[in-house]
This record gives sequence, C-alpha cells and structure tokens, in this order.
Amino acid sequence: GKTSLLFQFALNLASASTDSRVVFICHRKKLESNPPFLSQGIDPSSDVFNRIQMKYVDDDEGIRKYFAAFHLHHVDDSPVAVIIDDFGDYFAQLNSVTSSRARDMAMVRTLALCHNAIVDANRKAFCELVLSETNHGDSPRSLFIYKRWIAKIFSIK
Repeated sequence: GKTSLLFQFALNLASASTDSRVVFICHRKKLESNPPFLSQGIDPSSDVFNRIQMKYVDDDEGIRKYFAAFHLHHVDDSPVAVIIDDFGDYFAQLNSVTSSRARDMAMVRTLALCHNAIVDANRKAFCELVLSETNHGDSPRSLFIYKRWIAKIFSIK
C-alpha cells in the first residue's frame, strides 16, 4: 500500500539521473515484516537501488539527529528527496506517556528542523521532503500542524 507507493516514488526519483540519490527513513521492523512491493518490470538487481539509502530510525529523536546534521551533505552527495514513512508513528510513544500537547510540540520541533534543513539544502541543490501519515479517521488529528510545515498535502483513500 502506502509504503510501496512511497518506495516506487523513491525509485522514480533515483532513476531520473545517475546523480539522483534518495533517503528513505523508516522503521526497520515494519519494513522487514511488510516490505514494499516492486512494480512489474523492475529489476531487483538494478543499480538504481544503490542510490536509495535506507535510514532506519526508531523515534523522533533519530529524525531530529539526522536533520541536525543534514547541512553536512556535500552538494554532490545531497539527496533529491528525503522520504519519511509513517511520520506520526515516531511520536506514538508520547501518546501513552504524556499529553497530546507534548506530542504536538515534539512534532512541531521536528517538522521545523526538517523544514529548515530542506530549505537550506535547496540553496545548493534541489531537495524535497515527503512524509506519509496513516490515519484511521476522517482526517489526521495533526493536520493543522502539517499544514504549517508541509507545502503539499495529499489524501489517499
């Protein structure tokens, strides 16, 4: 489903040029238990997979650490996109421990850091941030937060 669609997007971006690199941030256990499906005709041994860096992160702190050092990428080594699968899940531990306000504040801090890192990276070379969020209701509870930091929001039903 959603992860397969995101991974296909990563493949498309990485296939655009031999210089195109993509960073795909996700939970290792989730990806290993439910790997993305490849579209028909995709060669699993293709060199394009070498241009997709899988970054396994366990929590929101891991995302912040990655983006805090994002400016250290050399222009020749910068990704054309950073894709974060199931962004909201990185804050799930805050739901049970603290209030929803603490969760919202952690999301805002993380999104602000992601946004600033991508804006800074775009001064050197094109880079976009793509997030996915799974919601089980009519609309994501944190949509108002995403609207502040994310330029385009798509809902897939």
